Amino acid sequence: MIFRNPAGAPELACDECGCRWFDRMTGACYECGVAVTAEAQAEFLRELEAFAALRAEVNGATDRKRS
Repeated sequence: MIFRNPAGAPELACDECGCRWFDRMTGACYECGVAVTAEAQAEFLRELEAFAALRAEVNGATDRKRS
């Protein structure tokens, strides 16, 4: 499950319980123990890349306006 934090950045949450805390060693949710799927990880990375591109575009536009 992907949701947006107040700054607009994507955050990954557990598909089962909605928890945002994951054990990086096991790749599982701290709350319910469900493993993060490869599909969820891939979706999160796509969203993160899109967010980074948007931020770069916005920051580039802001930098050009200052020049």
